[in-house]
Amino acid sequence: MSCQEKTTLEPSTESPTPAEPVSPETESAASEACISVPQASLCTAVTAEATAGLPEPSRHEPTIYNRVFWWAYVANLLLVSANAMTFRFAELINLLGGTQQVAGMIVSIGAVSALVGRLFLGQWMDRFGVRPLWLITSMIMIIGILMMVFIPSLGFSMYLGRALFIFGIGGMFACSITHIQNQVPPHRRTEVIGSLGSSGFLGMIVGSQLGDLILTNTSDSMLRYWILFGTAALLAFIYLMIVFWLTRKDVHTTSHETPSAFPLLFKYWPGGVMLVAMMMGMGFTSTTVFLTRYATSMGLRGVGTYFTAYAVTAFLIRVMTRHTSKIYGRHRMIIVGMLGHIVGHFWLCFVAQEWHFIMPAMCSGFAHALLFPCVVSLGTETFPVRFRGTGTTLLLCFLDLGGLLSAPLLGGIIDHIGFSAMFATTAISFSVVTLFYAVTTGRKIDPEILHHSQRAV
Repeated sequence: MSCQEKTTLEPSTESPTPAEPVSPETESAASEACISVPQASLCTAVTAEATAGLPEPSRHEPTIYNRVFWWAYVANLLLVSANAMTFRFAELINLLGGTQQVAGMIVSIGAVSALVGRLFLGQWMDRFGVRPLWLITSMIMIIGILMMVFIPSLGFSMYLGRALFIFGIGGMFACSITHIQNQVPPHRRTEVIGSLGSSGFLGMIVGSQLGDLILTNTSDSMLRYWILFGTAALLAFIYLMIVFWLTRKDVHTTSHETPSAFPLLFKYWPGGVMLVAMMMGMGFTSTTVFLTRYATSMGLRGVGTYFTAYAVTAFLIRVMTRHTSKIYGRHRMIIVGMLGHIVGHFWLCFVAQEWHFIMPAMCSGFAHALLFPCVVSLGTETFPVRFRGTGTTLLLCFLDLGGLLSAPLLGGIIDHIGFSAMFATTAISFSVVTLFYAVTTGRKIDPEILHHSQRAV
């Protein structure tokens, strides 16, 4: 099997020691390890470790925090900033005369359309490479943003714009995660996903605070949303330029079949972690779509306090726990993270002033910091490297599916009962899934713990 998305740089000449011969499976793994690698030194380290078959890492393994990582870091910060500025979507729908249930319906129908497209996104990524799909989805996301705000209505253009936006941003995240995972050895995938994701928390602070600033200095009119969504589109355009430069030397060759998503999902089913992904999607929907309306209904300034406390906490926890999965295991981290969401969503039921957002935000930020890298890592681990793009997009599809199924339900609960009942519903749902996951994974041993133990010997 040839190397996918390899560069034209010279491959490693390092070979295994005679005392430890290499099996055909190990040779195949070594070939698959060299994917979408723009730097020869990093590709050499990954290939050398795979072919050597040693439990301990190479003494000269280079840092994963190189120029490629930091450019991806800046790009992800811009992307999340742009996304955070669109958290006012439910208020835009309200301005146009829609209810919370209508907002939830638009979110769900848009997610359905995007979900169907994503079922093919991974296959296209595996077939054509990360770069073209990354650039295309970035342009689609920009078009979706502009359609939602510059063709303001509750008709077809809003549904289509939302679908393009969700599909585009989902594809951008999938391509970014696939790209960064393919830069590092397998035992460091969770670490690099978590480290890259910390930029998203900074972006959440920038986007939410900038959104509140625009909200404070504009009247409740379409001008407010032209500025909000137009700024988001500008940040997304800068992101597009960074991706264009970052992947300029990537070359993709396809030397294997690219089956559709469903057969791969059934063949490499990751297990209960997909249910956790759906719950994360439900949690994201409750806060990113409806929280701003919650604040407005109580006469509060905005949600900048919530998302800033959320992001600061998540950033600090993510940095402090980037190696924790190797010690305690990803299953335990998921359970602890879910407990954070349970407390955070229950706490939102009792918010009366803006500063009350701080504690529930810290709980949910703590949860997000632990959950996302573990869920993505476990959700894609069962897929071979040659199908990593499909595995990543399928995992993100389950995130979307959670939001898709819950958005109309949550919007209906708000309209007929209230916001507190909605947040209580999400907290109870998190509790049920946490109990199920704890029971079904209690005896499983995380391979990352085994790898770490072998290295420590």
